[in-house]
Amino acid sequence: MKTRILMIAALVVTTMTFAQKKEVKALEKAIKSGSYGEAKTLVGAADALLSSMDNKTKEKFLLLKAQAFLGVDNKNIEDLQKAAEAYSMLKDSGVGAEAKTGLSNTIAAMVNSAVEDQNNNKYESAGMKLQDAYKFSDDNKDYLYYAAANFLNGKDYAKASTLFQELLDGGYKGQRQVFYAINAASGEKKEFGDKQERDLLVLSKEYINPTEGLSESKEDTIINYLIAIYNQEGESDKALGLLDKAIAKDPTNSQLLLSKANAFLGMEKMDKYKEVVEKVLALDPNNAELTYNLGVSEDQLGNKVKAREYYEKAIKIDPNYASAYNNIATLILVKDESLREEMNSLGTSNADYDRYDTLKAQRQDLYREAKPYLQKALAANPEYIGVAKTLYNIHEQLGENSEADAIKEKIDSMESGN
Repeated sequence: MKTRILMIAALVVTTMTFAQKKEVKALEKAIKSGSYGEAKTLVGAADALLSSMDNKTKEKFLLLKAQAFLGVDNKNIEDLQKAAEAYSMLKDSGVGAEAKTGLSNTIAAMVNSAVEDQNNNKYESAGMKLQDAYKFSDDNKDYLYYAAANFLNGKDYAKASTLFQELLDGGYKGQRQVFYAINAASGEKKEFGDKQERDLLVLSKEYINPTEGLSESKEDTIINYLIAIYNQEGESDKALGLLDKAIAKDPTNSQLLLSKANAFLGMEKMDKYKEVVEKVLALDPNNAELTYNLGVSEDQLGNKVKAREYYEKAIKIDPNYASAYNNIATLILVKDESLREEMNSLGTSNADYDRYDTLKAQRQDLYREAKPYLQKALAANPEYIGVAKTLYNIHEQLGENSEADAIKEKIDSMESGN
């Protein structure tokens, strides 16, 4: 009886082994013929026998399974996930080299599919595929960075901020080695995709002075993305906390300081905004835009004299700063409203008539003082229609009819799009 049982067991094992090999052979035949749909169907039948396969058969089956789901130019993420999982199980096996190549091809297919989704504005799908590419890669955090960027573009701020924070906490900078050389004919500096390409062109004498270094760090970009997300979600304290940590590490980083200034600007804390911008200007005193922005902050704080000083300084740095000229004119003309209101409130007595004439003369003095600033603003930016309309009204108030007609013609042209 015992011998019979052993014989039956041996028969079962032999039958099972035969079935395994039969299924694997059928799968291999389907793949070789390019019938990947049929191959994927056959995987299911063989999968049921996986636990009883010997190591050699299991390795062959998993390799074929991965090939079946990878297919040719496959963009189906579920298929690619199955292929990647199968290849990953074989990395340390007897077919490890082949599995690593297959896994690399699978990750490339995931990335290509993500890029296609990204180009079609399918940001959520692109982000998920890039996360899968990262999961099966050798810790290539570039995939995680671009996944986060896609989630951000798709306005999935929770996913984006989680991934960006993970990258920041892990010290990711996203830098790569870059190679440069100077074009011998034009003198222009060119970046090359790899060292070999650059060196070949240097040997040909077409390029000279080869150099190399690291690409720009993505750390500041990640911080700015996180700040934008936090501000968008009304979490200004988080944004400022993140900035303070970054600035503590790099206190002379103008970009970080500007981000902090803009955070205060969004919170309408103009005194804090001014304080930080002044720090940036100490590092970059010839920055016309920041100087102008300080003028705006002083203006909003009610410090009109100080605001004008900053606008004047911005113009000295950049004589074509149209907005600075316009804002000076606006500061001058701010008194016009109170003068007009007083004129409208006057009665008909002789004293009232005299006062009216005095106020009218004061208004005209304001117009004459503001006019050259508006003219310079319009010269610096000929499409500045708001300035053109203000200048037109001033010409009319001053009785400068020919100048008013010329400006009116320009305004009509701008409004008609000619």
